[in-house]
Amino acid sequence: MSWEAWTIFAVFWVVFVTTPGPNAVNCISNGMSLPFAKALLGVAAILTQATAFLILSALGVTALIAASPTAFFIAKMIGAGFLIFLGVRGWINARTPVKPEGRPARHVYAHALAIATINPKSVAGYLAAFSQFVQPDVPIWSQMSVIMPTALIITALSYTGFTLLGAVLSKAALRAVFNVWVRRTMAVCFIIYGVLLGASSTPQLEVTR
Repeated sequence: MSWEAWTIFAVFWVVFVTTPGPNAVNCISNGMSLPFAKALLGVAAILTQATAFLILSALGVTALIAASPTAFFIAKMIGAGFLIFLGVRGWINARTPVKPEGRPARHVYAHALAIATINPKSVAGYLAAFSQFVQPDVPIWSQMSVIMPTALIITALSYTGFTLLGAVLSKAALRAVFNVWVRRTMAVCFIIYGVLLGASSTPQLEVTR
């Protein structure tokens, strides 16, 4: 991969992972309600998902998923329902006092991994990255040796930043009323993302001849 191609890919990935979405909202929520070190388990889960999706993209699996309208529709509906459920639950529980040590570490990790994986829009994002930046005439794994570290480092920095933002918001939420409305804002974001996801269309693949 040339320096120019790498720069364009890096800029694309920065935009891809810093645009607020369900992962960002979950990281902010974790930062608000958990000790910072424990909240970083959510970032670790996102990196697990990113690694898996990068490898699957290289193997062409994401292209197969995106090419199947039925598979994409089912995954989309499951993902949309899951995000809406999280939003409704978050709104209802907004007034419940947060217990920082109440969530086991494995739950924090599994919850974040589910949010990262269940969103079919991730498939479209990884597919877009590979359709635009991977050169068909160059061995895929030699390109992956550059793409994967770049993507994972940017992803880690981005979602660690969102988690830190949540921790800062938690410190700023000195009044209970403010804390409730911040948590409800996060809940509304989950609902909005779920609705938008349910209304999204199947990604279209370009067929080259």
